[in-house]
Amino acid sequence: MRETRRTRRSRGAAAALTAAFLLMTGAVTGCDSSSDPNAHGSPAKPRPSPTPVWDRSPDSIAAVGDSITRGFDACVVLSDCPEVSWATGTDTKVRSLAMRLIGEPAIAERSWNYARSGADVADLPEQMTQAAAKKPELVTVMVGANDACADSAERMTTVENFRRSFEGALKQLRRTAPKAQVYVSSVPDLKRLWSAGRGNPLGRQIWKLGICASMLGDADDVSTRAQARRARVQDRVVAYNEVLKAVCGKDPRCRYDGGAVFDFRFSGEQLSRWDWFHPSRDGQERLAEIAYRNVTSAKPPA
Repeated sequence: MRETRRTRRSRGAAAALTAAFLLMTGAVTGCDSSSDPNAHGSPAKPRPSPTPVWDRSPDSIAAVGDSITRGFDACVVLSDCPEVSWATGTDTKVRSLAMRLIGEPAIAERSWNYARSGADVADLPEQMTQAAAKKPELVTVMVGANDACADSAERMTTVENFRRSFEGALKQLRRTAPKAQVYVSSVPDLKRLWSAGRGNPLGRQIWKLGICASMLGDADDVSTRAQARRARVQDRVVAYNEVLKAVCGKDPRCRYDGGAVFDFRFSGEQLSRWDWFHPSRDGQERLAEIAYRNVTSAKPPA
């Protein structure tokens, strides 16, 4: 039969409709070979898991901070005793963080203590510069007690200046050692130290020499005015710890201790028998335990 022009047009329209239907069906059912794991006869390869940012077993350590990290008054009166430092010490009883992580034989070559007795947060950028030059895998920070332990509550470091100095210290580290991890200890609870030591007659006499006068001065005075002064110092320590937590939290390679040192209840055995303020050997050991637990934890402290 002779095919008419109308018949040809009808067949062309039908073919077009069929093609459109097939395209629509493929779009609805998602028939795309690139998304089908069984296409070409091979299953899709699993994506590799990302490498964790925090290394739980760093191989070198640098410490920065104040007299606590220098082991002041832990061995001899009015003297540093870095061998008992919670961070880098070599004393086998204390078992410092460095000893627990890298072992005693390697401490001399792969740990450095740049903390300084009397240092406050304004000294931290310079210490960080020294630490960064060694390219350590971990830097420990414990600072803030001297900022609160001023001659009077009015002379404590302001929270704004504390934040500025700590941020500057981390930036200084990152310029030279961008991949170094940072473990930040909270500032100890100074009011609890006053409460623990005020019952010791020797401790009270030594405090009169001017040790942390903003908190420990006139230790027997429990008047409203004295209590208000101590509460002001306590509030400043809490604010410092909030700064350490917030600034550290912005750096993926920084871990704050979650307030563990602030929460620790130092007893008489854990305080220096010469000043009833700095940690003794026993106290240094407790600090090392806290640090090791937090550094090696799979998750950061809450």
